[in-house]
Amino acid sequence: MKIALVQLNPVIGDFRRNSEAIRQWAERARAAGCSLAVFPELALSGYPPQDLLERPAFLADHDRALRQLLAGISGIGVLLGAVTRHTGATGKPLHNSAILCENGAVLATLHKRLLPTYDVFDEARYFEAASRSPIVSYQGLSLGITICEDIWNDPALFPRPLYAADPVAELAAGGLDCLINLAASPFHQGKQHVRRAIFANLCRRHRLPLLYVNQVGGQDSLVFDGGSLAMDQQGAIVAQARHFAEDMVIVESATWQGEMHEASGADEVAGVCQALILGTRDYVTKCGFRQAVIGLSGGIDSALTAALAARALGPENVLGIAMPSPYTAEESIADAEQLANNLGIGFTVVPITPLVEGYQAALAPLFAGRPADVTEQNIQARIRGNLLMAIANKEGRLVLSTGNKSEMAVGYCTLYGDMSGGLAMLADVPKMLVYELARFINREGEIIPQRTIERAPTAELKPDQRDDDDLPPYPILDRILTLYLEEHRPVGEIIALGFAPAVVHDVVRRIRVNEYKRKQAPPGLKVTSKAFGYGRRYPTAERYLEGA
Repeated sequence: MKIALVQLNPVIGDFRRNSEAIRQWAERARAAGCSLAVFPELALSGYPPQDLLERPAFLADHDRALRQLLAGISGIGVLLGAVTRHTGATGKPLHNSAILCENGAVLATLHKRLLPTYDVFDEARYFEAASRSPIVSYQGLSLGITICEDIWNDPALFPRPLYAADPVAELAAGGLDCLINLAASPFHQGKQHVRRAIFANLCRRHRLPLLYVNQVGGQDSLVFDGGSLAMDQQGAIVAQARHFAEDMVIVESATWQGEMHEASGADEVAGVCQALILGTRDYVTKCGFRQAVIGLSGGIDSALTAALAARALGPENVLGIAMPSPYTAEESIADAEQLANNLGIGFTVVPITPLVEGYQAALAPLFAGRPADVTEQNIQARIRGNLLMAIANKEGRLVLSTGNKSEMAVGYCTLYGDMSGGLAMLADVPKMLVYELARFINREGEIIPQRTIERAPTAELKPDQRDDDDLPPYPILDRILTLYLEEHRPVGEIIALGFAPAVVHDVVRRIRVNEYKRKQAPPGLKVTSKAFGYGRRYPTAERYLEGA
């Protein structure tokens, strides 16, 4: 039979919209001759619904929408992710489930067994895990149905498995025709390669084909990249849906071959670019906005933010504001204007020198006898943040802040200044990746002015200022940050790799003491394996000094 793999971009809690999308895709699959349409994990509610799952009204609306949806689909089997109630006397009240239905009748309901509680995942907070994995028979096929994490526990690839159970091995031992996985697996750089290695190993180990259906779209800080696929018994990709877009691919069970809508290779920089565009578009629009405003400094971070925002929202919906101070170079304003012209976005200049002078006059009695320091620099940044928020309020726009991960990590940013905004697009993008993305944007012609890329980074908050006056060179800083934040390397081990002890200790100190800033930062889009935000939970008030 023909099986449709359908990757959706749901809106959390919009049951009417999500139901209609599922119904329309199921009808499209039926019209294409498919007997079964497979949808992602928690397709009806959207993933992750988080503490909405604690609201009785949310659950009642979900159940009502599920009943209506199942009653309205005919002529094709549907396998979709949904929330169901746990009826046991003890345990959590809900299950993360997969429901197989046909012509209004529920043929099987299976529950997720492995509930992740690391990084951005917190499923054990809401769901009760299943204790077994039954095989489901549908139209002559024996199906091993799993949900996302259920296939991420292969002992051959994880030397210390997180879970005692191996649902895939248990299912395979019972005799299967294929594995099916309903997923909501978020993107980060390198994740596509990891997925394929895990999936291919499972297929070869158990001599089974695999159908994998992933959610697509942005949800708060997370970006789901889709990329649904089918693999044969040898672990070769035989069907591939597009990444970062809704799509449907069809697989024929007689041959376990299917449609290839995209090449299976992944360009990492292109993937991050697509993730940032999709994440920005969905965050802005799902939060009820259409337009954005960005402070354009003439630097590479704001230039990249504007270029991505123009692609995400349309240039007509992006406004760039240059806010020169006494320390702003003429080429900074010229480059900001050239960028705006290249992108076709709105652009205006609002000088802040009179406002800076007003602040200085108001504070002069309090600051008398004290030398100028970072306080005066931060005043400039906070004036700019205030102006951007005022424009956003007046015009119904969302402020997109422009700071990158390297700056956020060490606190090289101003709270209530350049950190102001509704979304920090680059908050998980290290500085060196910012440069890679800028060159990627310019691959077919100059969009971001070349001078912006080549100039030494500067905050332009005091005369002749350069970032590397206060920070290690970004190639060194980014490598230390990757080792410490993403790879969790001990301080001593990082130093042993050849980095100067004083530099490593200072970077780690800055990460620790600036936790309070990041707690108050706008949400950022996760594109690395460990982002700041709710996936990284460190105390603000603490005194642990590693390697001291």
